[in-house]
Amino acid sequence: MTITAVILCIVCQLLIVVGQILLKMGLGNRETHNVFSRLPFALGIASLTCWFFLWLGLMGRWDLSKLYPFEGLNPAMMAIGAWFVLKEKLPVTAWVGVGLICVGIGVVSGS
Repeated sequence: MTITAVILCIVCQLLIVVGQILLKMGLGNRETHNVFSRLPFALGIASLTCWFFLWLGLMGRWDLSKLYPFEGLNPAMMAIGAWFVLKEKLPVTAWVGVGLICVGIGVVSGS
């Protein structure tokens, strides 16, 4: 797997995380009157669309056994994104889980 493939896999995972965070932001808070904000929602849809086609392109070019470990980055990146962007609180056990996910991906990718 080339460095280009690794970078594209990481970009792909960033697109899905950004898309999901933007969808969450676009749906808003049910307690306020602004339940649906169009711009973040539309950007979230666009980001997820880019992710979908990029992921399909990657699957067509490289072995799935090499690509799929990068899917494991998604929960870790989502937890970090929710903590950083959405200001959600993560308990210590969640941080330990994020670390274990990263170590596991390193082990699987290296084999």
